[in-house]
Amino acid sequence: MKKFPRLSKLARRLALSGLLVSGSAAVHPAPAVGAGLAPGHKTTQSSASHYARWQASMDAFAASDKAQAPAEGGVLFVGSSTIRLWAQLPQDFRDVPVLINRGFGGSTMADCQYFVKQLVLQSRPRQVFVYAGDNDLAEGRSPQQVLESFEGFVAAVRAELPDTRIAYISIKPSPLRAELMPRAREANALLAEYVRTLPNSDYIDIFTPMLGMDGAPRAELFGPDRLHMSDAGYRLWRSVIADYVGRGQATLQAGADKPAKKGVDTPTAAPVAIPAAAAVQVSTGR
Repeated sequence: MKKFPRLSKLARRLALSGLLVSGSAAVHPAPAVGAGLAPGHKTTQSSASHYARWQASMDAFAASDKAQAPAEGGVLFVGSSTIRLWAQLPQDFRDVPVLINRGFGGSTMADCQYFVKQLVLQSRPRQVFVYAGDNDLAEGRSPQQVLESFEGFVAAVRAELPDTRIAYISIKPSPLRAELMPRAREANALLAEYVRTLPNSDYIDIFTPMLGMDGAPRAELFGPDRLHMSDAGYRLWRSVIADYVGRGQATLQAGADKPAKKGVDTPTAAPVAIPAAAAVQVSTGR
C-alpha cells in the first residue's frame, strides 16, 4: 500500500479514496503560526517580513474599533478580497444587529490564522464566517497546508471563544484560476471532512452552485478580471449563506434564525455595520 508519511489521518483517508490530486505543484513552506494562537511562539525574520505587509490593514481595523467598537456577540466575516469587496454585506444580512467585515485583500488562510487575535478574538463574535484558501493555492501552498492553517485558526478561536460558531465558505471556482480547480476541489474536500468533525460549525459549499451545466465556472458570476465576483455572484452567495447566518444562536432577532427566502428582503432596522477599512488594503488583485 502506498504510504503518505506527511499527511494527517484525514488527508490519508481522502487520498486512499481517490480525492487527493496527484502531481501537485511545488509547495511553499507553511507560514509561521501567529499572534493569539501559540503563546511564546518565536516568529522568524522571514515570516515577520511576510506579515508586515498587513500591518496597515491591522492598524485600520484597530482605528475603526477605537472609533466605534463593535458590540460583543456579533456576526463576523473574515477573509480575502471576496469578503472585503462585499459592499452589500450589511444590507444582505440586515437582520443581524452587529455585522463585522474583516476582509483584507490578497490575504491567505495562513494570514487569517496568524492575525486571528486582531481579526476575530478581540471582537468576541458569536458567529464567524471564513473565506480564505484560494490565494494560498495560488501562492503554491498545498490543500493540506490550507487545512492546517484553518485547523490552527479554529483552535485559536475555540480556545478563547468556545461557544462561537464557525463556518467555512468553500473556495470558489474563479475562471482566472481554472488550472487550480482540481486543487481547490481537493482542499474543499479536506476542509468539508474536517468541519464535519467539529461541533457547532458549518461547511458552506459555494463551489458547486457557481458551476454551469458544463462543469465550468459561470462567467456571469464574475467581473471583468474573472477573479472577483460580480453583483450576480454576490446575490448567489447571499442566497446560499443566508441559511447559515444565525445557526445555533438563540439571541438573534425574532425570525432571523429561520432560513431566509432567497431573493426576498424584509425591511428591518439597519444593522450596526463595522467598516472593513478598505482604503488601506494592499492591492494585489486577489
